[in-house]
Amino acid sequence: MRINRIDVYQAELPYNGGTYVLSGGREYTSFDATVVRVTTACGIAGFGESTPFGPNYIAAHAAGVRAGIAEVAPQLIGMDPRQTDRVYDAMDQALCGHAHAKTALDVACWDILGKSTEMPCWMLLGGSTGCRMPTISSIYAGTPENMRARVAEHRAQGYKGHSVKIGALDSEGGPALDAARIEAALADREAGEFFLVDANGGLTAESALRMLNLLPDNLDFVLEAPCASWRETLSLRKRCSLPIMLDELAQTDADVIHGVVTDACDGIGLKISKSGGLTTARRQRDIAKAAGMTLSVQDTVGSTIAFAAIAHLGQTVPPRYLRCILDCRDMVTRQLATFDAPVIDGGVIAPDAPGLGIVVDVDSLGQPVASFGV
Repeated sequence: MRINRIDVYQAELPYNGGTYVLSGGREYTSFDATVVRVTTACGIAGFGESTPFGPNYIAAHAAGVRAGIAEVAPQLIGMDPRQTDRVYDAMDQALCGHAHAKTALDVACWDILGKSTEMPCWMLLGGSTGCRMPTISSIYAGTPENMRARVAEHRAQGYKGHSVKIGALDSEGGPALDAARIEAALADREAGEFFLVDANGGLTAESALRMLNLLPDNLDFVLEAPCASWRETLSLRKRCSLPIMLDELAQTDADVIHGVVTDACDGIGLKISKSGGLTTARRQRDIAKAAGMTLSVQDTVGSTIAFAAIAHLGQTVPPRYLRCILDCRDMVTRQLATFDAPVIDGGVIAPDAPGLGIVVDVDSLGQPVASFGV
């Protein structure tokens, strides 16, 4: 089996909630998705997606995804896509870094591997736990009252976890506003719910400590990605009694190992496009699990194609270590595929269909913006 064609598509994914607000005044109304179709000489095709959360979230942007694919894709023509590690070696040889540009190609190869063996990707990634995976909402930063209302809306939809965004600038209200946001978001907490309070690297150690000192006692949540640098995170870690999860700082295998060695965190927010695809995310899953860290399996954002990869990887994480998965389908108004994984009682089970188990609406993607190969 050999790759003989790679088609690249661009798709705009409007945000379902109007305007998404992150720390530091960052705002997003739509996301620029890149989808690839990798076709083999025998006719089996696989799909993958990479959708950065805007150009100022991490060092990734949509035009860079497509530029990176243009560097890498020609080197993959003629390779066996089922040899996922060898394909990744070829991508690394062609382009240093730029994991977000390799993600869609890597995921598409896993889709082909599953289809060629008539196995779902979760089987090839280690096997399903058979457990329904709890989904987590994404509650963008707003007024405390509005955030409380949006948590309630997602609770009514069956969500068991909530990712509450904070990181107010001093001009917006600073630590006092963030403390009020957290208290409001957790005010109606129900048994069995899980809360991440996510600053997306928007706090300094000083502002984080000020915020935490303003909170009432006994609020149960995990602080995610409080600071933008390792130094600040480690400084806060020494003086913070809350569990900490890393996200933006944990992009590579080496980052996850560094988090373990320095005891910088208690868990990892594992985003597939941030890590570079299923090949790399699988390794990071194993490193974190071996260190006894909890995982939330997510992606920066994306359509159903991205969610399928999340679901298959999340399905392989034992419930003891899996906090939640992100159902990014809920975040955007446009879906590019169908995927038989409904949310039932707040959880999802990945289907048994081969590969990713998706049916992509290729017609809705329009003409490729680039093609490589025969």
